[in-house]
Amino acid sequence: MKFNTKTVHGGQHNVDPAYGSVMPPIYQTSTYSQTTPGKHNGFAYSRTANPTRTALENALASIENGNYGLAFGSGLAAIDAVIKLLKTGDEVVSTNDLYGGSYRLFKKVFEKFGIKFHFVGMQDASQIENYINENTRLLWVETPTNPMMKIIDIKACSEIAKKHNILLAVDNTFATAYLQLPLELGADIVMHSATKYLGGHSDVVMGSLVVKDKQLAEQLYFIQNASGGICGPQDCFLVLRGIKTLHLRMQRHCENGNAVAEFLASHPKVEKVYWPGLPSHPNHEIAKAQMKDFGGMISFTTKGNVMADAIKVVENLKIFTLAESLGGVESLAGHPASMTHASIPKEEREKTGVVDSLIRLSVGIEDQDDLIADLKQALG
Repeated sequence: MKFNTKTVHGGQHNVDPAYGSVMPPIYQTSTYSQTTPGKHNGFAYSRTANPTRTALENALASIENGNYGLAFGSGLAAIDAVIKLLKTGDEVVSTNDLYGGSYRLFKKVFEKFGIKFHFVGMQDASQIENYINENTRLLWVETPTNPMMKIIDIKACSEIAKKHNILLAVDNTFATAYLQLPLELGADIVMHSATKYLGGHSDVVMGSLVVKDKQLAEQLYFIQNASGGICGPQDCFLVLRGIKTLHLRMQRHCENGNAVAEFLASHPKVEKVYWPGLPSHPNHEIAKAQMKDFGGMISFTTKGNVMADAIKVVENLKIFTLAESLGGVESLAGHPASMTHASIPKEEREKTGVVDSLIRLSVGIEDQDDLIADLKQALG
């Protein structure tokens, strides 16, 4: 079954066995009847499992070419479950260009429990081994990264992880399974903020994990149930519905992203554009090798690196909405230094390129001419 078909049918029963509904119903229930203690129809309590959530988890596994899917109440809840695989004294090597929420979870929550995190540049994967020691248990990778759109070689990271017998987890939120398949490139865990492209309509908050290995899946299912960071059936229904149009939306996000990136690259008030589809982008060749296309996420800086100038641009936008998040059908703009990455100290942000003039765009599925006109008037 090819990807476009998997988004619609992957991991799903053709019809619901109860009444023949084409879409999986929303099982808005917390508990299920049992004929005798421990004997039921596969579901006992909805923290452990719910039929709507199971349908979504099957779909998640299908599109990522995995065997096991897990859905959580948010992307951070999914990441939280992965870090709970570790123990005091373990170490994690992560990219230094990291979503601010992930950085906050690592530094402000888990570091207190004796887990050590190293934030390093991963564009040259060979440098990662300099930070691996006998306590390293996990490589945490984003690619493309948020917000600098850096590309990390997943296959090279997998070779390093296997050499040292450590886990490789890839945050695939920006690319989605439409653009790249980390498990096929050797990753052990794929994570999504399903709030973004998987849901696709800015109306739900959710996270997900997908794995191939049964033993790893069992550990994560235990943590999911024991910690309780699950999502409700209504949210599962919305993301399952979103996945069914993922391939159509991503195609338009990529087309519009290309047009917007080329426009920005030629604008006199723009200093630099970060989009992996540009030939000038570092690791463009790796992006070509591991991605089907280059996505709708773009960052750029205004000339002079003045925060007030960047803020004026995002305030002047009319079609792009100034808002947190990304991946919806509508175009969004953000100022990472004061919004998504404000929790990272300024000196740490700027080392990775998150300067005061950086603007991040989530290019939606509107007409690209309207989007370019909006950017043109906002830039002045």
